[in-house]
Amino acid sequence: MKTYRIELQRIKAMHESHGLVQVRVDALVLPQAARDEGEPSTLLSLSTEDARVLFLLLKKQLAEVDSRKARSQR
Repeated sequence: MKTYRIELQRIKAMHESHGLVQVRVDALVLPQAARDEGEPSTLLSLSTEDARVLFLLLKKQLAEVDSRKARSQR
């Protein structure tokens, strides 16, 4: 498995369509050497400010999805 280090630079847009949330971002993607710490994985790093923005946008998108569901599906 290839592993990468992804540095999120800016969140540009976010929308939900057919159960899939898509996020448009500016990011720096660099290959990362696999470590012996268990399973290989890709590392996503972002500033605290970007993490807060991402959290708020996800929360808003999920609230919009929930508001479109019938009460019996909640």
